[in-house]
Amino acid sequence: MIEYKNHITIEAGIRSGKPCIKGTRITVYDILSYLASGMRYEEILSDFPQLTMNDILACLAYSADEAKKHYVVAA
Repeated sequence: MIEYKNHITIEAGIRSGKPCIKGTRITVYDILSYLASGMRYEEILSDFPQLTMNDILACLAYSADEAKKHYVVAA
């Protein structure tokens, strides 16, 4: 799995502290939303030439790591 910490940053003054691709104002949420709507990697990279494939993969890795932190306890 890609080391997302090399690609994603959280800074209070950028997009209200949401996780963003380093050096941009593009949030992890933005990238995941594009993917969920059916955009292909190539389309995202074409629309945002400052991004790399590893940036997109970092968003997926970050999301997987965050999902791991949430547990549902059966009653």
